[in-house]
Amino acid sequence: MEKKEGDQREKRAPQVRVFDNEEELSTALADYVAQLSEKAVRERGSFSIVLSGGNLIYLLRKLTRAPYVKTLDWSKWHVFWAEENVVGRGHPDSNYKQAKDGFLSKVHIHPGHVISVNHGGSAESAAGEYEFAIRQLVRTQTVGVSRSSDCPRFDLILLVIGGDGRVASLLPGHPVLTEHTEWVAHVSGVPWDSVTLTIPVINSAANVAIMATGSHVARPLAAAITDYCLQDGSHPAQLIAPANGELIWFVDTAAASLICQDEAATS
Repeated sequence: MEKKEGDQREKRAPQVRVFDNEEELSTALADYVAQLSEKAVRERGSFSIVLSGGNLIYLLRKLTRAPYVKTLDWSKWHVFWAEENVVGRGHPDSNYKQAKDGFLSKVHIHPGHVISVNHGGSAESAAGEYEFAIRQLVRTQTVGVSRSSDCPRFDLILLVIGGDGRVASLLPGHPVLTEHTEWVAHVSGVPWDSVTLTIPVINSAANVAIMATGSHVARPLAAAITDYCLQDGSHPAQLIAPANGELIWFVDTAAASLICQDEAATS
């Protein structure tokens, strides 16, 4: 059974949808993405979607099945990444490879509409090239522009919260959290350097959905949607708050175990 919750913070409260298991979550996620795709194609003629790593591709698996695989207008999709490890495209830790194997190869998205990170050089050069590619698509209006900034306004950004509170490659306490000029930044990490969209870009999206599954993310999830932690960068997911968009969490019961019911309105 699904429950819907919302917090009481001063900033625009996200919708938190809690599911008994990953199967129910995946079903709801597929329906959610499909509805946004249809709306964007109807209103703008295209759909810009941003993928992430973690278990996102597994959670999106139902989009590759009936009815969605036949009913969605895949030719209008433009696919981007919120994060990518700077490794070879065929490397198992490449988010592109994971998406290609589990999703892109099973639907009919035009190869030219898949805007991936260049894997052939340094993280710094890859970040610059990726930002340039996004800017070109903003100029052609394939991707919209935020009303409150010059950042791209993606139709949907899909993120996954990590056990340390990270989303994309936005690491706790990392200087990338205060980057407000660049759209894309590079992050030195272990074991791989990575490329990530910055917080202003994520917060300029029309819709942001964050996945939270498993007991290992219960604590960062609770911190992200309650007032128990200051927004000091210790829990990067807490900094995600679309200025003129919608934020929704897709959560299973294990991840939701520490959410205080008396601080959430349940309907």
